[in-house]
Amino acid sequence: MAHPYHHALSSVRKWGGSVHDFIAVHDWFDASKLILADFRHRALRHHAEGIFAAEAVFGSTLTLASGRIIPTRWVGEQHVREDLGHIPSFADWARSIQAAPWMGRTQCIEAEVGL
Repeated sequence: MAHPYHHALSSVRKWGGSVHDFIAVHDWFDASKLILADFRHRALRHHAEGIFAAEAVFGSTLTLASGRIIPTRWVGEQHVREDLGHIPSFADWARSIQAAPWMGRTQCIEAEVGL
C-alpha cells in the first residue's frame, strides 16, 4: 500500500466506520515520508515499538463514529503488516543498518567541561 488513505479504507473494511475514523493513525505511521521518501522511512515507526508509540499518541482505543471501539494497536498492526507482511522489532531494523565510520565518532568533551 502506498498511501494512508488506502490503509484507512482497509481499516473500514475490517472494522466498519469511515476513513475519517482511521486516517490520523495511518497518516502518523507514514509521516516519516516527509524526511525520507522511500521504503527506508518505515524504520522510524513500522515496528512493534512504533505500534506502542501510536497508542501513546492516539490512546489505547479509537471510538468510531458508529460508536464501536477498536484498539489502536489493531490499527497499527494492520498498517505495518500491510506494508511489511509481518511486525518486526526495532532491533530487526537496526541490525539491517550498515554502520558507517561517522556513526561511531564521539567528541571528547571532558576537557572542555573541566573533568
